[in-house]
Amino acid sequence: MPELRDSDRQRFARRRFIIGGILVFLLLFTGYFGWHTVQRARYWREHKDEPIRAWMTIGYIAHSYHVPPPVLKQALGLPANVPDKRPLARIAHEQNRPVEELISLLNETIEAERQQKPPPTPGGGT
Repeated sequence: MPELRDSDRQRFARRRFIIGGILVFLLLFTGYFGWHTVQRARYWREHKDEPIRAWMTIGYIAHSYHVPPPVLKQALGLPANVPDKRPLARIAHEQNRPVEELISLLNETIEAERQQKPPPTPGGGT
C-alpha cells in the first residue's frame, strides 16, 4: 500500500473536519426543531377550553374547544368555507357589535355543539 503524502493527509483531514462539522450542524438542527415540535404538541395538549378573548381567531377557538370552525363561523354570520384570520375584536368592529356579544354567542354555540357531539377525551378514549 503506497504511503500518503502530506498534502493528501491534509486533504483527508480537512474533509473529515468538514464532514464532522456538517454532522454536528445537522444534529443541532434536528434537535432544535424536534424540541420545538415537542413544545408545540405539549402546548396544545394542555391548552383546552381557554376563556374566549377578543384577540383570538375563529380557528384558535375552534382548536381549543374542539369544535369545527364552520360551526363557529355560521354562528357569527360568516361564510363557513372562507378562511378567516381576523381576531374577534375586528370581526365585532366590522359587524358593529360588542365583542362581549360575539363571545357570548360563541360560548352558547360551543355548548350546543358539545351537547350534540362531546369533545374528544385525552388519550383518544371515548
